[in-house]
Amino acid sequence: MPELPEVETVRRLLEPVLTGRKLARVRIDDGRLTRPYDPVHVAAELQGERVAQVDRRGKYLILRFESGRALLVHLRMTGGFHVDEETSHERAIVTLDDKRRVSYRDVRRFGTWLLLEPDEVQSYLDAKVGEEPFDALFTVAHLSDRLEKRRAPIKAALLDQRTLAGLGNIYTDEALWWARIHPLRPAESLERDEVRRLHRAIRRALERGIARQGADLGDGVYRGGRMQKEFKVYGRADEPCDRCGTPIAKTRVGGRGTWFCPECQRAQAARSSSSRPSRSRRQSSV
Repeated sequence: MPELPEVETVRRLLEPVLTGRKLARVRIDDGRLTRPYDPVHVAAELQGERVAQVDRRGKYLILRFESGRALLVHLRMTGGFHVDEETSHERAIVTLDDKRRVSYRDVRRFGTWLLLEPDEVQSYLDAKVGEEPFDALFTVAHLSDRLEKRRAPIKAALLDQRTLAGLGNIYTDEALWWARIHPLRPAESLERDEVRRLHRAIRRALERGIARQGADLGDGVYRGGRMQKEFKVYGRADEPCDRCGTPIAKTRVGGRGTWFCPECQRAQAARSSSSRPSRSRRQSSV
């Protein structure tokens, strides 16, 4: 599934193509894309809208229109956009007022398009996803509050989009490697310094992914990225850790394949709750 770096790369591809352009013709051929709403009706509503901004929050692409409405696109497993290129499995086609053709391709048909009115956009996003990892509001204290009292493994907590917007299987594994935190550690067991390391590591992993235009896993879902050449743990079972040389191990967390270094990311026992700083002390220190 495309994660934040891949979706951000798609946003940057679409931004110069769509910004300021009117949707002259819209055709949606797959009812699953807009359900429970009629795709013919949604296409008619989109036709004539002018794009003011191509935005993103977490894994959502957001086409903000001059009318104040917004189209939220979630690529899910296999969704993607193609500009001036005919391809297979096209589910929707948009023709712009400058005659350019933008198609939406989705092999497995899990992606969604949702057209929202101006007063619905922010509340919908706030209910679905947490803070953006690069927002000023995403502080160490904020992350600590999100993880406090979460008994779930730290990886599962980070995959919860309400904890933080945009992390998926790849960049969660990479961030935990950078932070030297075992993926099965209970989220609530992390100490203040560990949360601080994790905060830095999340941004580091995502920044690297964006700089390399995401990861192309060779399955045709997302093309052109280079991040797969620099994975530290993801998909590297039995290969030597770049930091210590220990073979990378694989386990499962919440049903998801999970890669980690058993030496760098030891499953250390959590300290007693009495040794963990109170919320007020943690917040005052960041």
